[in-house]
Amino acid sequence: MSSVVFVISAPSGAGKTSLVAAVLSGDPKLAVSISHTTRAPREGEVHGKNYYFVSEAEFEGLVAQNKFSEYAKVFNNWYGTSLDSVEAILAAGKDVILEIDWQGFEHVKTQFETVSVFILPPSKQALRARLAYRAKDKPEIIEARIQAANNEVKHYTQYDYLLVNDDFNQTVQDLQAIFRAERLKKGPQAQKLGDILAQFT
Repeated sequence: MSSVVFVISAPSGAGKTSLVAAVLSGDPKLAVSISHTTRAPREGEVHGKNYYFVSEAEFEGLVAQNKFSEYAKVFNNWYGTSLDSVEAILAAGKDVILEIDWQGFEHVKTQFETVSVFILPPSKQALRARLAYRAKDKPEIIEARIQAANNEVKHYTQYDYLLVNDDFNQTVQDLQAIFRAERLKKGPQAQKLGDILAQFT
């Protein structure tokens, strides 16, 4: 299979979701796997587009049926990646993006060959400012997210690529460059260009 599973992780507030949305808008070969979560929708979020919002009982049922490629509890809410969703995207010949944390990545990389990207904020101060600016969390939740970021960043060594989201447009271009480079590697290209290669055997 020539399609690629891209894992993108970042501390909360580093801009991961906005970056992924920007890349998706200009790349028809990419699709994002929509996660399930037990948290309540935030303003503007749509069921089936941003997340599948489910109850804890529904989530537990999906876990019991082994429906998740990975799942984890983050800030008292459960998040999970649908195995069926990932496999359906790959079967359609598209590359899939998984927006998951390092815990999820630990599980996913045992199931799929992955290309992984860790995104940093330009500084801890900038991260705190971004979390406060978006006004989605109480001050105590913001501090909890900062503390979680301290732990998350320690895991950057497990990833293939490391980016800093300082200049948004530049970071989008860097992500696009990673996707393009991975698609041009020998394995995917050998499958795509099999007819040409066969002429020289």
